[in-house]
Amino acid sequence: MYQQYFGLAEAPFSIAVNPRYLFMSVRHRDALAHLLYGVGSGGGFILLTGEVGTGKTTLNRCLLEQLPPNTDIAIVLNPALSAAELLATVCDEFQIDYPIGTNSLKVLTDALHQFLLRNHQSDRRTVLMIDEAQHLGFEVLEQIRLLTNLETDEKKLLQIILTGQPELTSMLARPELRQLNQRITARFDLTPLDEQETRTYVRHRLQVAGLSDDREIFNGAALRQIFRLSGGVPRVINLLCDRAMMGAYGRDQATVSPNLIAEAAKETFGAQGALALASAAPWVSRATVRGAVFGLLVAAVVAAFFLSVGQTERPVVDSMVHPPAMDSTGQQVPTESPKPAATSMAPIVRGDSWILNQAEADLALWSSWSGQTLFRDLCEQAPNSGLQCARSDADTWNAVLANNRPAVLDIRQPDGFAGNVLLLSMSDAVARLSVGQGVCEMPLASLALYWRGGFRYLWKSPPGWVGPLVEGDQGSVVTQIVADFSRLDGLPPPPLDVFTPALTERVRQFQQSAGLNVDGVIGVQTLQALNDALGVSPTLAMTAGRDQSVEEVLACL
Repeated sequence: MYQQYFGLAEAPFSIAVNPRYLFMSVRHRDALAHLLYGVGSGGGFILLTGEVGTGKTTLNRCLLEQLPPNTDIAIVLNPALSAAELLATVCDEFQIDYPIGTNSLKVLTDALHQFLLRNHQSDRRTVLMIDEAQHLGFEVLEQIRLLTNLETDEKKLLQIILTGQPELTSMLARPELRQLNQRITARFDLTPLDEQETRTYVRHRLQVAGLSDDREIFNGAALRQIFRLSGGVPRVINLLCDRAMMGAYGRDQATVSPNLIAEAAKETFGAQGALALASAAPWVSRATVRGAVFGLLVAAVVAAFFLSVGQTERPVVDSMVHPPAMDSTGQQVPTESPKPAATSMAPIVRGDSWILNQAEADLALWSSWSGQTLFRDLCEQAPNSGLQCARSDADTWNAVLANNRPAVLDIRQPDGFAGNVLLLSMSDAVARLSVGQGVCEMPLASLALYWRGGFRYLWKSPPGWVGPLVEGDQGSVVTQIVADFSRLDGLPPPPLDVFTPALTERVRQFQQSAGLNVDGVIGVQTLQALNDALGVSPTLAMTAGRDQSVEEVLACL
């Protein structure tokens, strides 16, 4: 209903399993690697556990797509069965003939054994996947264990994957199931997404649904609220985002606020459910809470340290925060200027020339990309030069480093008014900022005291780019991207304008090597990383190199 209002081609937060929206976090990639290892190890059990909604079913779908073609697989989705019923279900899945209506475990096991031997002789692999395995009874689990006794001298004939909620691990730890527990060759507990992965997950689904790069639906505060209420569980994230976007549509609001997220939680889970989510989600570990508290304490200590340094070594800042004393006539009372301690710092920029207004900051950012004149709004003129104007609400240096481009930071001046600075490069915990025709340096910790969070930047896009590309898309943009990958690989570009499965695999390889989310979708981050690899965009490292040519680098404060 709200798709057209937000400029989307389809609903981005459906809870149905759709391979196009596959998001592989670091945990999901590790879990998939464990599953693939277990299947390739040639026998025994594989155990995958995780809270409801963490993506176990999606991961199993991904596993099925990566199994070799010589694999026969049976999937049991409803394990609340007796031992005979389970064996009959497995035989049905493998299309094994057996006497209709039989309840004999021996008859069913013999039929399955003959099938497994034929598969082994035909060099075929046989896999049984049981979902919601926490509902299996002890008698049934013991019968499943006995199935792994079907083997040859070299290998077991049946590989069994058990998927379930965390209580499945507790069940298998009981003494009466120790034989089964000892046969588990690979196990993985799938935990929820962290806060940064939650942000990436939401944006990923919006991009796949067709959201344009210049539009933002969930701001940073809303994304933090989503993580706080969902605990990083993908299914809960989907429910909250879908309901909140519906609320924004109904109120004719272009963006989703934190209040809408809170209302969505109440409507989706009820008042008590939303309160439980907000107070202490069961999937948020105590270690996570301790880590967050520790991080806040460290940040406070660092901030206090640099504030004290600023008061003793930076009289310019001190004069702005503490104005000079006046006598009764309004004249400044003469005071002896404090002598700065001996330091090896560069000369100090007097005043606040490192602080820019928006027009000055946009012009400086434009100059780092283009020698053309900026004659109108930066984000309006950028597309004419094959550039995209983008904004991030992230408030950590990690996000700025990951962006790897000169960026305009939003700051709060000591007098309370807004301002901007152009970040040219970062190295050794020091930021280099544009100041007039020169460059000045400032410790990142000091700059963080001014930074309000959020930054804007430019990046180069292929001609005709309108949004993420997925397998099956075609056109000149695909041709350009194929040419870029060919240039990266040192190969002549093929005349290709279709996003093929081979291109999907090449994109996945590139994403993995670049440390990106491996989803095979050509989105903003993948294109930016491709630009960096080809050296077609000014990066923080490149601008740092240009800074070395500056005759005198000043201290910003």
